[in-house]
Amino acid sequence: MKELLSILLVFVISQGISQELPDKENLWVYVMAGQSNMAGRGVVEPQDTVTNARIWTINKELGWVLAKEPLHFYEPKMVGLDCGLSFAKELLKSVPANVSIAVIPCAVGGSSVEQWLGDSTHRDVPLMSNFKEKVKFAQEYGLIKGIIWHQGESNANLGSLPTFPSHLLQLFHNFRDISGNIDLPIVMGEIGAFAQPKTKAKNWKALNGELKEIAKKEDNTFLITTKDLMHKGDNVHFDSASQRIIGKRYANEFIKIYKN
Repeated sequence: MKELLSILLVFVISQGISQELPDKENLWVYVMAGQSNMAGRGVVEPQDTVTNARIWTINKELGWVLAKEPLHFYEPKMVGLDCGLSFAKELLKSVPANVSIAVIPCAVGGSSVEQWLGDSTHRDVPLMSNFKEKVKFAQEYGLIKGIIWHQGESNANLGSLPTFPSHLLQLFHNFRDISGNIDLPIVMGEIGAFAQPKTKAKNWKALNGELKEIAKKEDNTFLITTKDLMHKGDNVHFDSASQRIIGKRYANEFIKIYKN
């Protein structure tokens, strides 16, 4: 009988199914927002599907499940590996032993900052309404500890660059207002350093420059670098190895925040 129960427990955990969340104060929630490189376009490999009893996420029915990749579900024909699971795994190494991590997927590929601000319905997802719904749901069960944000490819053009900083700051203000925490840490990620052709590469570099300035000037707003990482062959999306590194870099930024 004990052997049978052990087998059943392994099956339940492997399927990401559990009946019991930790206490609210011990469930630290991080929202994943932005466009396709946050939604994930990498190849999901076996290592990305191994669950951990202290790492949670939600499914499309707003049910809690143990996290395994792919986490995002809004674009079923384009789902892939994102940075969420590697982020949570790395973060677990430095949080109290009684704390569990929840990563909440809210990113939608191809979305611009202006679409987020306007609550546009993009690829069948009302961007800000969806974000608000997921945050309010997560707050019933845990504590919102931060946002990881990766976006900018859709704004890296001459028409959008002049207003990008002010629009992004307004969006972050709205995120914090929804969360109920004006000091909520937000960690941004640079867009890739591999854009082609040269004109696009120039615009992407300029947008990364704006992100650096925002991180320097704005309280509780931080930036990780991606300039050494690789694309999956399309000069747009990070490959699987890079996504795992990005997750670790987001986590290590939060670890530095907590130490300070």
